Amino acid sequence: MITKNTFKIHIFFYIIGFICFITGNFKNFIIFSSIIIVHELGHIIGALIFKWKIDKIILLPFGGITIFNENVDKSLKEEFIIAILGPLFQIVFYLIYKDNLIFNYYNIAILLFNLLPIYPLDGSKIFNVIFNIFFPYKLSHILSIVLSFIFIILIILYKIDLSLILIFIVVELFKEIIKHKYYFNKFLLERYLYDFNYKKHKVIKNINSMYKQTKHIFNINNKFYTEKEIIRKVFDK
Repeated sequence: MITKNTFKIHIFFYIIGFICFITGNFKNFIIFSSIIIVHELGHIIGALIFKWKIDKIILLPFGGITIFNENVDKSLKEEFIIAILGPLFQIVFYLIYKDNLIFNYYNIAILLFNLLPIYPLDGSKIFNVIFNIFFPYKLSHILSIVLSFIFIILIILYKIDLSLILIFIVVELFKEIIKHKYYFNKFLLERYLYDFNYKKHKVIKNINSMYKQTKHIFNINNKFYTEKEIIRKVFDK
């Protein structure tokens, strides 16, 4: 359920808005902000369709963040659709206002930037879904973080002027690194507490090889164990 407490406007949004007002750029600020709102609306509608719990919707001067309060092991299909709906809403917005040159410039810039595979941008979330199809959950998260750093380095090397945005992104990326162990433990705890009926099955040798949307059987020294048996031993330690 979305309430008024779900929405939060970052202090920098007000600061940038005020600066744009006194410098005569408030119209551009409104256009830019409207694109961001439409983009986040795509994620919000997707979440409502799939009945995901929305924790926070934060409006920043250069983008927005929709934070969910959900299990780690959610449907990859749902994750992909919710992530892609933001850019798709922007494309629809573009088609409606395609004759407005200033609007188009901002819309395309935001769209292309947001599709970069850098956390917490949508491009990173889309790549993370793809990684989870082919790789275990823990490795997929690590690959998403590594890919983020690679693209940040490329942006710096090509001297693309995104200084303020990059500072925010790097801070968020380091927060994600710190939370890596927490996410994995949460993933394991969910698999231990709840009974997921997945069609896909896989035999693996250790918990680091566990996939999302997959039921596992552990083969350890030619003895077979269930997920719950192995995870129980992990938490007992």
